[in-house]
Amino acid sequence: MFDDLKPHLFELRKRLGISAISIVIAFFIMFYFHEILLEWMIAPLNEALIEVGKKSVHAANGMVTTSQVGGAFFVALKVSFFAGLLLALPVILSQIWLFIAPGLYANEKKMLLPFIFGGTSMFAIGVAFAYYVVTPFGFDFLITFGSFKFTPLINIEDYVGFFTKIMFGFGLAFELPVFAYFLGLLGLVNDKQMIAFFKYAIIIIFIVAALLTPPDVLTQLLMAGPLIILYGVSILLVKMVNPADDDDTEDIESAEDGVAILKDALGIEDDDADRSPKNK
Repeated sequence: MFDDLKPHLFELRKRLGISAISIVIAFFIMFYFHEILLEWMIAPLNEALIEVGKKSVHAANGMVTTSQVGGAFFVALKVSFFAGLLLALPVILSQIWLFIAPGLYANEKKMLLPFIFGGTSMFAIGVAFAYYVVTPFGFDFLITFGSFKFTPLINIEDYVGFFTKIMFGFGLAFELPVFAYFLGLLGLVNDKQMIAFFKYAIIIIFIVAALLTPPDVLTQLLMAGPLIILYGVSILLVKMVNPADDDDTEDIESAEDGVAILKDALGIEDDDADRSPKNK
């Protein structure tokens, strides 16, 4: 059995190695521009501090600080790594596709470029949405709250981690239609299965939004809302490439099995109709 896995493990190591090398190269390229990148990252924070300073005398002296020796250097490393990961994303996606390509049909292997372009574009859209829509609302709310009593002194190390978490969270969330499309293309999921799973997908979406965003309701809703819309878009995309047959009950049963598994995992009991003697 292990001998059968060896070729796959070697191929996986090769793809991971190429991805890692691309990230390292992109990191050094982005490190050269780290000052420009850092200014771009803290721009929403500075704008929020300025707005808060206009509203409160106590917040007028709010500023971005560092509490570590060499803090600015480590921040530059984090910013460069974040930007390098984005720059290397097309290579990473290509390696993911090349790893699974041997198991695909000839016509499916031709989808390499659409997969790379679609994945990169949707990730970039997610990052842009987080930067231009979510962070202005989120930072303004979080910094304004309590500013009439406290002067905001924002630690840059904490802020960079906070910022990258939001950016990556939204970037990954916006990949949903891309992965749904290609899962449908491979015949692993169809539109009826996704529709049957929709109400449980909403629960998962809000859980993911709570984990990937700051602990405020506004930011969580700003992630959950687009994700629900993207799930609907994903259903339409899957219906285009792998529609379920009207008389095919196997797909519905498969979806119901998946729903039953999720119910058990979340501890959700069936409704009264499901527990009636008629349905037993």
